[in-house]
Amino acid sequence: MNRFPALDPLWVDSMYRRWQQDPDAVGGDWQALFLGFALGEESPSAQGIDRRQAAVQSLILRYRELGHLLACTDPLTPCPTEHPRLTLDNFGLGEKDLRDRFHPEGFHRDEATLAEIVEVLRSTYCRHIGVEFMHIPEPRERQWLIERMEPTGNRTEFDFEAQAEILHSLQQAAGFEAFLHRKFPGQKRFSLEGGEILIPVLDHLARHAANLGMVELVLGMTHRGRLNVLAHIFDKPYANIFGEFADNQALGVVGEGDVKYHKGFSCDRRFGDRRLHLSLAANPSHLEIVSPVVQGKVRARQDDCGDSAGQRVLPVLIHGDAAFAGQGVVAETLNLSQLEGYHTGGTVHVVLNNQIGFTTSPKDARSTAYATDVAKMLAVPIFHIHGEYPEEAIHAARLALDYRQTFGKDVVLDIVCFRRHGHNESDEPAFTQPLMVEKIRQRPSVHEVYADRLLAAGFAADRVEDSMSTVQQQLGDALDHPPRIGAEETLHGKWCGLQREYDDAPAHTAVPAARLRELAGKLTVLPRGFNPHPKVAKLLESRQEAVEAGKALDWGTGEALAFASLVDDGFPVRLSGQDSRRGTFSHRHAAVIDQQTGDAWLPLQHLREGQAPFQAWNSLLSETAVLGFEYGYSLERPSGLVLWEAQFGDFANGAQVVIDQFIVGGESKWQRMSGLTLLLPHGYEGQGAEHSSARVERYLQLCAQNNLTVAVPSSPAQLFHLLRRQLLRPFRRPLIVLTPKSLLRHPQCVSPLTEFTDGGFHEVIGEPAVDPAQVRTVLLCCGKIYYELLAYRHAHDRQDVALVRIEQLYPFSYRALGTALRDYADGANYRWVQEEPANGGAWVYLRQKLARLLGRAPKLLARPASPAPAGGSHRLHGLEQQQIVEAAFTE
Repeated sequence: MNRFPALDPLWVDSMYRRWQQDPDAVGGDWQALFLGFALGEESPSAQGIDRRQAAVQSLILRYRELGHLLACTDPLTPCPTEHPRLTLDNFGLGEKDLRDRFHPEGFHRDEATLAEIVEVLRSTYCRHIGVEFMHIPEPRERQWLIERMEPTGNRTEFDFEAQAEILHSLQQAAGFEAFLHRKFPGQKRFSLEGGEILIPVLDHLARHAANLGMVELVLGMTHRGRLNVLAHIFDKPYANIFGEFADNQALGVVGEGDVKYHKGFSCDRRFGDRRLHLSLAANPSHLEIVSPVVQGKVRARQDDCGDSAGQRVLPVLIHGDAAFAGQGVVAETLNLSQLEGYHTGGTVHVVLNNQIGFTTSPKDARSTAYATDVAKMLAVPIFHIHGEYPEEAIHAARLALDYRQTFGKDVVLDIVCFRRHGHNESDEPAFTQPLMVEKIRQRPSVHEVYADRLLAAGFAADRVEDSMSTVQQQLGDALDHPPRIGAEETLHGKWCGLQREYDDAPAHTAVPAARLRELAGKLTVLPRGFNPHPKVAKLLESRQEAVEAGKALDWGTGEALAFASLVDDGFPVRLSGQDSRRGTFSHRHAAVIDQQTGDAWLPLQHLREGQAPFQAWNSLLSETAVLGFEYGYSLERPSGLVLWEAQFGDFANGAQVVIDQFIVGGESKWQRMSGLTLLLPHGYEGQGAEHSSARVERYLQLCAQNNLTVAVPSSPAQLFHLLRRQLLRPFRRPLIVLTPKSLLRHPQCVSPLTEFTDGGFHEVIGEPAVDPAQVRTVLLCCGKIYYELLAYRHAHDRQDVALVRIEQLYPFSYRALGTALRDYADGANYRWVQEEPANGGAWVYLRQKLARLLGRAPKLLARPASPAPAGGSHRLHGLEQQQIVEAAFTE
């Protein structure tokens, strides 16, 4: 087949000129074509030899590009022996050429016979490691890999002692699973059997990380093999794992707890004189959702230790093949990897390739040849490894880590193995996969396969037997010992000094006026020669003027002062989200852009020497991965304010798994506190169903046991105190803030400076403007509609109507609301007013609470119940809003 059909000559000429400047700038076929052309041009008398030289060069390039297709990497399938695109005759070569010597370019030998060249290429790319790397556009990276693979045949030679350690590791993994199967029959454990190779791979990856000077490794993985990893990589005592199988209450679980194969763990391990801290992130059954959480945890740790290059803290993610190919959060997380606000210096991805997803075959699970093809979006190397060759897998893992440390990029290890049981131990895989199951039944355990290989090489048989006996003895002894009870409820390290219990005592969040004026002045300082947009310059000046005058501080000013006062107090602040630097509605401008150079200046980073860091990042167009990242970051930053802002509040719908699985229940399930703050723009402005409601009803439905704080601040001062309170209270809980849109510039939504310098956050704001004795109707509300009710009361001079705002919906304060209502007559009419439909908003949650406090349920004034959050007609929206407000004042 012609590989260059109907090409434009001018384009071919441009490709040729690119090749002349840099041969690696074009693909392998083009390199071979142009090399042969150039050689033929130089020496017409030697064109036969030169054509063969070009053919050999093309052969080398083709093996590097396609050798993985000939690699033997599947334990359940016979190894391929030939591939039509890698035969000698495909390059115009034959058996007669094998003894001839050639001078290949870019090869580790200056001269070699064709037979020797083919042997090196097959040994490197077609044995038990198949490598995809020629799609990497950077020549330096490709050459770096070539120089480390081809001279060694892409393998490491291990001595007998190292091999004995590998064998023992495999025996431990297999023995542990078999022991659990015997002693705890019928219990789910999501066995690692068939993929035991993971244990020596992770062990050597950790050792190599320590040898390279890394100090921490953060691991994320799903449930398959998790118990084995906990036992043999994290040194979790066997007795504790057995105690969990026995449901031993002495283990002291805090909160609701979770199943044993979802829990996290951490430990310190020593490798010689090196210490490595290992941390396993807790993960629910949503398989890949832990991936961005791990990235956030790692980035926070790197920020804490000044590891901007990512050389000291390593993220490792273990995936299943079906999940890696099928779940969109994988691509989102990969997309984070090279972004300034989210990079961690590269992640080592290990795909434990079961060759099946629950009961679904690859042909029904993906549209790509490999489960790992999604990783090609990053142009990083992908190693496909036979799951019964631990030495090759360890070699690839070390090479992967070296690549990561050198280039700061992700790398993928695709370990092709199988699942000896079904999805779990109570499943029957033969129902749907009888042919695969039969092949698996015929396969011995990988430790047996490896032991036979060692015995054939001269390894002593008694060492194999003694090693396995030791494993059995350790497991049996552990079963007879009680669990080692840990103090899970105790907070250590960076969490020391905080408490788990919720406390509704007010926090002192006020800041003196002189200090606020000083901070406001610094927020307007720009570098000499900086050229801001005139409107932004005016905005900054107006903020300073408002603070100096002590009145009419708007929402953006209140937020900026909260951030400034926190970093000035030594509390780091990190804000991220789509367009969060400017703010979706242009209220923030945390980054000021020079209109001539495009450079960004963040005034909050330049308040004074020694201040805490301030970060504001525009995220990729993702909710799931970014919110997962920030949640992970918050787990490692209890001393800082970590915020994620949705472009519109309802965009958080796209991150509901993170909200449900981590933010809402993380402390109850895994004893992991988080102070993450979600800023969700909310308000009915006639913009249709998708830009109106942050779905506060969902968050309120998820509230229990003081797990969240859900607030709807209605003034800049309230926001100021709320954000500061998040760090000044002695505990951490996620904070959901319903923030405004139109109120960002509403002339009534302003605060005097005195509300910043006195008091704190008010969970309920009573009515200060009317005489309680005249009040016949009390309108209870929250958020933006307060200002519409206020405008109507003023326009119609209704002094008999009081407006009471509930600013914190959860935890609900009966005390604060009771205090706000205590002066009104018993016969007053109470009404709850909201913009949202009757089946949305806070009403469903508040109805019983208000009835309990008032002795009767208040009347509801809202839009009719609806399957959509809001209507799409701006005119209809206006009519509905007017009707709600008018009805609120009607007897």
